[in-house]
Amino acid sequence: MVISLEVFRKTIPIDQTPERVDRIVVRSMSGVTRAEVQRWISAGRVLLDGKPCRSKDKARPGVLLEVHPDLPPASSAEPDPSVVLDVLFEDEHLLVLNKASGLVVHPGRGHRTGTMVNGLLARPGFERPPSDPQDPEGYLRPGIVHRIDKDTSGVLVVAKDPPTREGLKAQLAEHSMERVYRAITVGVPSLKMVSTLHGRDPHNRLRFSCKVSTGKRAVTRIEVKELLAQGQAAYVECRLETGRTHQIRVHLSQEAGTPLLADELYGGNRATEAVRAVGLQLGRQALHAAILGFVHPITGDALQFEAPLPEDFAGALQSLRAPRE
Repeated sequence: MVISLEVFRKTIPIDQTPERVDRIVVRSMSGVTRAEVQRWISAGRVLLDGKPCRSKDKARPGVLLEVHPDLPPASSAEPDPSVVLDVLFEDEHLLVLNKASGLVVHPGRGHRTGTMVNGLLARPGFERPPSDPQDPEGYLRPGIVHRIDKDTSGVLVVAKDPPTREGLKAQLAEHSMERVYRAITVGVPSLKMVSTLHGRDPHNRLRFSCKVSTGKRAVTRIEVKELLAQGQAAYVECRLETGRTHQIRVHLSQEAGTPLLADELYGGNRATEAVRAVGLQLGRQALHAAILGFVHPITGDALQFEAPLPEDFAGALQSLRAPRE
C-alpha cells in the first residue's frame, strides 16, 4: 500500500464522539501504521485547527485535522561483517538464510548491534535501502518480511528490493507460504490441529495467548513424528497456516498441554527430571524452522528450502532417544 505524501485534511463530523488523534489518522489514511502516525505527531506534522497536537489529544467535532506525511528515516543499522550468516540461496532479488539460534533478526531495544540485519548490510549486493512510503517502518528492519525468535533456529527469506518484499509479504498475508517447524515437546501432543484467536497476554506483555476474547486467527497443524524418553517427550512437526508471534509456542503450551522443551516463557514445570536435564543442556526452546516454500515474486519459480537440524537440537533429540537405565 502506497502512502500519499500529500497533505491530508479532514473536518471532524459534528456527530462524532471525541477520539484520540492517532486513532483517527490510522483509520482515515490508507496504509498508515500507528507507529508512523506517532512519529509524525512527535515531529509536529499533525495539526488540530493549525496547532501541533499530541497522540493522546482528542479531536473534537468541528475541528480541522491536518496531516503532513513524511518519508521514514533511513536505517540506522550499521554493517557488521563479523556476523556469520549461513546463506542457502541468493539471487539479485532475495536471500534465503539458515539463522542460527541466539541471533536476533533485526536491531531493536536491547539489541542495537550484532543482528542478522547488521550482517546483511555488510554483504555485497545488500545495500542500505532508501526511504520507502510503501514500507513506513522498513527502516527498522530493511529487507525483513518475516521473523523467527532469537532462540529459534532455521530458514527465513529476506528481500533485496521493494517489489520482492511486497510480493513475499502478500504470500504471507494470503497464508500461501509453506512454513514447517520441527520441535521437541514435553509430553506427547494429542491434537492434530489447533485453531484459536491469538493476541497479547493481558497479564504479561512479553507473552502472547490464545485465551483471549479478541485477536487474530491462528492455525497450527501438529504431527507427532517420534515418541521420546518413554513417552515423556516427543519429536513433532508443526505446519503454520498462519504466522502469529510465538504461535507454535502458545498452541503447544496452552492448547495441546505439551510445551516446547526448555521454553522458559511458556514451559512451566511439566518436564520430568530426566527430560528437564536435557532441556537445561540445550539451553533454548527446542524449535527449528525446517522448511520454507514460496513462489519467487519476480521469476515465478516455486522454491522450497530445508535447513538441517542444528547440532544442539540434534544432540537433545539423541539424548532423549537413548534408553534410560
